Amino acid sequence: MMASKKELERHDLAGVLVLVTLLCSSSLVFGNDVVHHDNVAPKQPGCDNDFVLVKVPTYIDNDEKDVFVGVGARFGPTLPAKKKDSKQRRVVLADPPDCCSTPKNKLTGEVILVHRGNCSFTSKTNIAEAAGASAILVINSRKELFKMVCEVNDTFKEISIPAVMLPQDVGATLRESINRNLNVSLQLYSPDRPSVDVAEVFLWIMAVGTILCASYWSAWSDKEALIEQEKLLKDAADEYIRPDENSYSSVVDITTTSAILFVVIASCFLVMLYKFMSHRFIEVLVVIFCIGGIEGLQTCLVALLSCFRFFDHARDSYVKLPFLGTVSYLTLGVTPFCIVFAVVWAAYRRVSFAWIGQDILGIALIITVLQIVRVPNLKVGTVLLSCAFMYDIFWVFISKWLFHKSVMIVVARGDNSGEDGIPMLLKIPRMFDTWGGYSIIGFGDIILPGLLVAFSLRYDWLSKKNLRGGYFIWAIMAYGLGLLVTYLALNLMDGHGQPALLYIVPFMLGTLLTLGNKQRELENLWNKGEPERICPHEPSQ
Repeated sequence: MMASKKELERHDLAGVLVLVTLLCSSSLVFGNDVVHHDNVAPKQPGCDNDFVLVKVPTYIDNDEKDVFVGVGARFGPTLPAKKKDSKQRRVVLADPPDCCSTPKNKLTGEVILVHRGNCSFTSKTNIAEAAGASAILVINSRKELFKMVCEVNDTFKEISIPAVMLPQDVGATLRESINRNLNVSLQLYSPDRPSVDVAEVFLWIMAVGTILCASYWSAWSDKEALIEQEKLLKDAADEYIRPDENSYSSVVDITTTSAILFVVIASCFLVMLYKFMSHRFIEVLVVIFCIGGIEGLQTCLVALLSCFRFFDHARDSYVKLPFLGTVSYLTLGVTPFCIVFAVVWAAYRRVSFAWIGQDILGIALIITVLQIVRVPNLKVGTVLLSCAFMYDIFWVFISKWLFHKSVMIVVARGDNSGEDGIPMLLKIPRMFDTWGGYSIIGFGDIILPGLLVAFSLRYDWLSKKNLRGGYFIWAIMAYGLGLLVTYLALNLMDGHGQPALLYIVPFMLGTLLTLGNKQRELENLWNKGEPERICPHEPSQ
């Protein structure tokens, strides 16, 4: 049993308004940001290490404090994988700070903290080793981690001490503690990261499952709408009355123009997020997410409870309220629960288990949006996904050349906001990864492909195709395969943020266009988006 027209109409505006915000989170992101502008840096004997992330637990007067993350250099020895195999050593400041000349202070196995610049990384490390340091920590001039490589025609002695780069803010923290005459020490080790974490499997299941649920709901709604239209036509046939074609309309059909404008507006909004990202801006996004989550959770709960006869009376009984109009008693009953759920999540969103509430609200919102917003044919779906494909590539990769950072990744992580990221993401903590963190996927990577999957199932149902002979099973398989390839690319590229639509869109469009052409239905799919009407009284679209 589906929600009635009166239940759905109130959600149209909220669903459409939140779409732009959702698309801004359409990049799949995971791991620390490690940057290097020279991807052709030479490898040579003694300078051919793989880049690894390094854990740096710090101690103040032998009491363990913060654990920071750095990146190992192309040169130097391999760091131990376990903490117990790493020695705890005292940290001292370099004098001069850049360590481009012999330090004035005598070193007896300490870790030396140096500034980046004025000479090569290998020169700093050779000088530090000659002065008696056991390791060198290079502090970057930015918050990102920079890969330390060897220069072209670089000549250096064989290096036997580890070199690790730390972000600018970490260096400032260590330097402040040392200047306060505190005894600062640390360890250096690099735990192995699992190739695949269980969190990625669950996130894949969550994304595919959400699209499956939303697609079946959308197709069932269309089926009920068709039955209702046929009944009205049958009743009106003798009186030559043409029923109102919009009598059941509670969905928003995307047009080709709106698909293009949608991506343009989303790009403008993304830049605004990038430029003005702050704690208060995140708070605004949290409010927007909560409003959308309440609407989505309410719609899903009303539809779910409507399936039980026990709630028939509450579902079919309405009360008129100021500003809200006509609302069912069932909606009144579930709304307070939805509001409390969203408010509690917002208040405790920084606790370790808050991701559960975020995912519940997010999934409900995605399902509701896919129920309300639809693509009418394959042409609109192709334009929308193609624009989103270019949007993802531009804002993840090309934006680095214009803004010196990947705009999409900065926004998704919530840099400079004091938060772990924007809330428009599904996330699961990495369960067997000693590095911790989350595997995440943006709402846009589910909603935009989901629109095409839902369209394919509606077409199959209206044309009475079986599962094997239809388009839906191939569309959902193409989405799942594209998302799987995204995760493979994510792990192969050291956890750098990947635009999921870069992999998903070619799989989906290629599959549907090829299959439509093979079944000689491509023209119908492309222009009309529905099978030929059997009933002669049915109004043509």
